[in-house]
Amino acid sequence: MIVSTKKLFEHAYGKYAVGGYNINNAEQVMGLFRGNMDSQAPFIIQLSKGARAYTDKRILEAMIRAADEIFPDAIFAVHLDHGDEESCMDCIESGFYSSVMIDASHADFDENIAITKRVVDAAHAKGVSVEAELGKLGGVEEHISVDEADAKLTDPKEVEEFVKRSGCDSLACAIGTSHGAYKFTGGQGLHFEVIEAIARLLPGFPMVMHGSSSVPQDEVERINAAGGAMKGAKGVDEAQITMASTMGVTKVNIDTDGRLVWCRVHRESFRDNPENFDLRPAGKIFMAEYAKYIAHKNGVLGSAGQLEDLRKTL
Repeated sequence: MIVSTKKLFEHAYGKYAVGGYNINNAEQVMGLFRGNMDSQAPFIIQLSKGARAYTDKRILEAMIRAADEIFPDAIFAVHLDHGDEESCMDCIESGFYSSVMIDASHADFDENIAITKRVVDAAHAKGVSVEAELGKLGGVEEHISVDEADAKLTDPKEVEEFVKRSGCDSLACAIGTSHGAYKFTGGQGLHFEVIEAIARLLPGFPMVMHGSSSVPQDEVERINAAGGAMKGAKGVDEAQITMASTMGVTKVNIDTDGRLVWCRVHRESFRDNPENFDLRPAGKIFMAEYAKYIAHKNGVLGSAGQLEDLRKTL
């Protein structure tokens, strides 16, 4: 059942975070739904600009509709991840999306507000929620590339004005995470003082954490053992994610980890079965492994086991 992102956030705030999981193909869709049903968790299925262009946005949307029928007990929202103004408007007009993210963090403060406000006005007229971004995450993911020297933490003093003037429904905050697999080189971590300050200024307002993959080291090691060359990849500590999910961070975006599972499964499968040329054996393994990973991650977020309680509120 597709529901509004707002409903998910209202139930989650201060108790747990909803996983925002990016998908690109049928195997990810099936593994994602199975993992969330296995762990009885609500979730947000995210489509990026790259995913919508990978095959065709209509194929992804059709797969999600099919999965909704295959898994009738699932409760989830559909979200555009890192949209520009044009893609946000397209998703709003489609009538399929629960929410869109307008990423105007590259612009200065006032222009970011102006762009976000235009998207908010169009979205709210259609009952669609809007996620905005204030601050700037470093790292690389799809079309996003920000040098670490240009990364900028969200200033809590700016948040109240930004939310009031833009009208956004949730805010992606730069709190120390980074896009991609190469997030940290040392002992860096989340800036909990920023999360606390924002929660004090805007109690009950949903914060979103991007770049939140944990980059499991066992996955990296297995990828490298099967011919990969990932050196120095390190992600967000899961204990820190769990803590943030009780402090007002109500959505946690995870993309890289799913790619790592895909990479590990396929590298090992073709290494161990060099005579195989069929995509389906590895695909079946991936769906099962991805479902297992999703269930684990929902435990970290605290969303596991929340499905029935949420259902009572809908």
